[in-house]
Amino acid sequence: MKRFIGILQFMTRIPIKADVGFDEDFHKSIVYFPLVGLVIGAISFIIGSLSSIIFDTFLTSILIVACEVILTGGLHIDGLGDTFDAIYSNRDKERMLEIMKDSRLGTNSLLAILFLVLIKVGLLNSIINSNLMCLVIFMPMISRLGVIVMLYKTVTPREKGMGNIFIGKATLGMFITAIVYTVVILIVIAKFMFFSTTINIIKLLLSILAVMIFNEIFKKHVYKKIDGVTGDILGCTIELGELIFLLFSYIVILL
Repeated sequence: MKRFIGILQFMTRIPIKADVGFDEDFHKSIVYFPLVGLVIGAISFIIGSLSSIIFDTFLTSILIVACEVILTGGLHIDGLGDTFDAIYSNRDKERMLEIMKDSRLGTNSLLAILFLVLIKVGLLNSIINSNLMCLVIFMPMISRLGVIVMLYKTVTPREKGMGNIFIGKATLGMFITAIVYTVVILIVIAKFMFFSTTINIIKLLLSILAVMIFNEIFKKHVYKKIDGVTGDILGCTIELGELIFLLFSYIVILL
């Protein structure tokens, strides 16, 4: 429990007043990544449900996206911006790594964040209009399960960095454990609360595979650029994972 609380404090800005102390094996909290996503998804779902009572679906979609950004302190979306500024700068590896550390906002960063937010709002609007706001619960959970792909048998090109705590530290056991309990939670919530048909649950499970395949492709792409993974790349992968989940859900479940 202490390790879960620790990673929840690390990955979110949820005010949890608990001193969990120093953990030499903090990297083992990787297995709790999807649970952190579940907490974020549940809060976002509650905010979205309350918002829908007052506002239309478009404003509700904006509030859900804003809720996620607030809950994470913009940590992951900042990683998205830094990643796009760096790896699409057409510079050498060392310069790309320097750009990632630069706090200034570049054109690539601005465009990446802008389009990601716009597309997420648009997809959420369609999903909510189809009475499938429940997908908001699963979106952060599946994206944080998928990011473990970036932590399994990977290296970092930096000597120091916040992401170094986790990069390359995921074991096969952690990965399998996270997958198993994510699937169980997803089936239980979907079956007893939202989805009545087995086919839709299967489609929902397939979204996990879609996110992981994308992340594997993205990992290879990043390796060609900087020979490794950084903390910014992890944040970017989480944001892109949510987008892939929404796109998959829109195409496979809604259409």
